[in-house]
Amino acid sequence: MKVTAKTKICMVIGDPIEHSLSPQIHNAGYQALGIADQFVYIASKIKNENLSDFIRGVRTMQINGASITVPHKISVMQFLDEIDATAQKIGAVNTIVNENGKLKGYNTDWLGVINPLEEIISLKNKKAAVLGAGGAARAAIFGLLKKGCIVTIFNRTLTNAKKLGQEFNCGFYSLNDTEKIKEVDIIFNTIPTNLNNEFITGNQIIFDAIYSPLETKLLKEAKGKGARIIHGTEMLLHQGAAQFELFTDHKAPIEEMRKTLLINI
Repeated sequence: MKVTAKTKICMVIGDPIEHSLSPQIHNAGYQALGIADQFVYIASKIKNENLSDFIRGVRTMQINGASITVPHKISVMQFLDEIDATAQKIGAVNTIVNENGKLKGYNTDWLGVINPLEEIISLKNKKAAVLGAGGAARAAIFGLLKKGCIVTIFNRTLTNAKKLGQEFNCGFYSLNDTEKIKEVDIIFNTIPTNLNNEFITGNQIIFDAIYSPLETKLLKEAKGKGARIIHGTEMLLHQGAAQFELFTDHKAPIEEMRKTLLINI
């Protein structure tokens, strides 16, 4: 890798950020395509109160692109020049592209949910439960509805589930309503805690957005019941691949990026 003054900087920001595997994934992609002299990807911890300063820095330093993670996906939107229609509908931005000084926001998280699912199943008319009501849940709900799923939201705080359900025009329940969760074909979990397995059946697909550890307690229990599982690394990979293409205008080398991800998890 030969970094020069011409090398374009891409980065991920969040708080915390030390756990992020995005630098490994993106830089592996640059290496695989032989463009590591053109792009470099780094990470930076940015606190909420410093977010507007960061955006000014993107403009001043001509940062090529930025991946946005917790807790900035919603709050960053106010500082951008333009927001893609999909990101507007989701209500969150996880990607910023600097287009000749104009900062445009996108959301690729929904592709991180949909692409791995569509590799194994047709989503039209499938019943899907989304556990949680945060940014990842919003992206999942958007994507699943777009592909023709019947979506129901389950969350610990029912008022948050209701708000999201009304916004996306889909059903909502408390996370305690496990009998309702049993009725679905797909469960997409965004809650970073140890859920019990009483709502899992062997006929379901269980997709956990949590990627560390690779096989969460939820996925282990789902596998034990005979359900099909999708690791959170697949969401990270596919949303990152879509970002890679926005940042570089190159097709992402997904297999090389996946190998690097699994080595570093």
